[in-house]
Order: sequence, then C-alpha cells, then structure tokens
Amino acid sequence: MRYYLVAGEASGDLHGSNLMKELKNLDANAEFRYFGGDLMQAEGGTLVKHYADMAFMGFVEVIANLRTVLGNLKFCKQDIVAWQPDVLILIDFPGFNLKVADFAKKQGIKVCYYISPKVWAWNQKRVLKIKKSVDHLFCILPFEVDFYKKWDMEVDYVGNPLLDAVTAFKPDTDFRKANGLSDKPIIALLPGSRKQEISYLLPTMLECARQFPGYQFVIAGAPSFSIDFYTPFFVDGQSIAVLFNSTYNLLHKAQAAIVASGTATLETALFHVPQVVVYKGNAVSIGIARAVIQIRFISLVDLIMDRLVVKELIQGDYTRETVQAELELLLHDEIYRKQMLDNYVELDERMGKPGASGKTASLIFGYLTKKQIPA
Repeated sequence: MRYYLVAGEASGDLHGSNLMKELKNLDANAEFRYFGGDLMQAEGGTLVKHYADMAFMGFVEVIANLRTVLGNLKFCKQDIVAWQPDVLILIDFPGFNLKVADFAKKQGIKVCYYISPKVWAWNQKRVLKIKKSVDHLFCILPFEVDFYKKWDMEVDYVGNPLLDAVTAFKPDTDFRKANGLSDKPIIALLPGSRKQEISYLLPTMLECARQFPGYQFVIAGAPSFSIDFYTPFFVDGQSIAVLFNSTYNLLHKAQAAIVASGTATLETALFHVPQVVVYKGNAVSIGIARAVIQIRFISLVDLIMDRLVVKELIQGDYTRETVQAELELLLHDEIYRKQMLDNYVELDERMGKPGASGKTASLIFGYLTKKQIPA
C-alpha cells in the first residue's frame, strides 16, 4: 500500500522512521512518500520536504513566516492529491497537520494521526475538529486516554515510541575518544532542534558552562544544522564540543543536563539523567501562550507525573544564575539528586513497555486491511 507521512520536527522524524520500519515488516510492498527528515529518508521512499524548512516556534514566528507556512501547506495538499495514498499518517505537528487532516478527509483519504495533538494543553474544543477529520488517533501519553473519553472519543493507546528508541540504543564504548572528549564528567546541553529556540536558549547555557570548570559541557547538535550554525554562539575563545547524531550516547555518559522543553526532557529522564528544563522565546509569543495554555507544567516529565519532578525555568526565570543554582543541586546535593532519580523510576513504571511503533503499525495495517494483526 501507499503511505503518505507528514512529520514537521526532529522528534517526528525519529518516530516516523521507526513506524516506517515496522510497516515494512507487515507490508513488504509498502511505498512511502513523506514530509520528514534524514531518519525517515534512511528507511526509503521519497522525501518531499525536509522538516528543517518547516519548523517555526511560537505565535509571532509563525506569523512572520506565514508565507512560507502557507506555501508548505498548499504544496503538501497538492502532493497528497497527486499521489493518492491509501492512508495519510500525520505525526504530531498539530498547527500544520490538523489542517492537512481536514483537507485529506474531504478528499476521501483515510487519516491516521500518530502522537495526539496536545489539545489538552489549550483550546480543548479542537477535539471536535479531530473527531471530524481523523479516522484513527494513536496516543502515546497515559493520561490522554481519559482526556479523550471525556469528549466521548475512542482512541488507541500505544505506549510511547521513545521507549522503543531508548531500548534499541547500544552505547558506543569508544564514545569519548571518538569525539575528542576528556575524562571530565559531562554535562549535556540540549538546546532544541529549531533555529529560534536554539538562538534563545544556547547563549545562557554557554554562560553557565563557564561556572563549572571541573566539568565538560557538550552540545547535542540538531541534525538539520552544521557546526557553522553553532560556532557564532561561542565568545571569548570558548570552545565546546558539538556532537551530531549522538544524543543518546551523550545522555548515556552525562552527569546532568540542561534541556529545552520538549521531547528531549522525557528522553533525558528515561536515561535517568538529572536535568533542569528551560524555555525562552519571543515575549509576545510567550505572553499569548501563558494566556491560553491550561496546564500546570511544560515538561513532559512533570506532565506525566502530574507533579514537579524536574525544575522548569521559563522566560524571565531562565538566567545563568538560576541554571547554575539548579545544577549545583543536581550535581552536589545527594538527597536532591536521589529524589529526582527515584522519581524517574516511578516514571518508568508509568510509561510501560516498549513497542509503540510496532503496535501502531499493526493497528494501522489492520484498519486498512480489516485484519487483526498481533501487536
């Protein structure tokens, strides 16, 4: 069958690639066409547009790049109609993908949505739009099932695909030597995958690095950028390693991490790395977000646990001094550090078992063929 996938961010590229791999196990003649990234491209098929040309963060940034966003949306719709897939699989990225879903449904194309839009965070009435335009919704967070039940909507809970990726990870025993790292303990910097968030977050991370001479700070580089994007952030002779496609090896070795709010916060927790979560953006965008968002926390770790497990430093609270203070606790306060690690163990239990990609692929293939496929 013909599968058209749309992923607009690095995390979507990861989950899309794993889903494609599982679909190929079920459908030997599967054809893929997609908006995605390098990981999906490695699985075969045709990459139509790279997510690096699509990811804009914040209300103001989207408006500023509205011509590009609308152009991408128009092109995506036209390409779907021209290719006529058996199913459209949308992966997260709701601002874009919900519009694609509505269009495709009107064209008579079956729509599956993998990784539910975070409608529970704000504008919950968007559930009505999802009910109208999505045939099958696959959720990856435990609390989402109960949320959708309140709206009289049945969904499939498949577990979290990050568990698949973390479980499949095999550490590089030569990691330090291969990347020119010293024997100093490592603090990982994960400033995000989009240009805007990196530009807002990385400078303060680098300021903080100067306060811990006994540690080496290492940046997890976004795969859509090169080293040339990061070097202008270094000032006064500062030199910090930037590693690409090595985030899991980096987390495997890290003593602590400073992490941009997003999927990476959960990945860091699954590797049991004590972390501080940070977020900063355009002041107007943040103001709008604070006015409409209906949740207490921004990190996935705290959302899943429904309590503050990892410190969240947002906008004005995100400074060199506040990050430094939190790192001091994570690195040197044994009780504070142990409490976070104990909470991670409870998080593991809530997250359940790996296999989300395989289960989702089985459900999609089963819905298309009307066959019951063992998950």
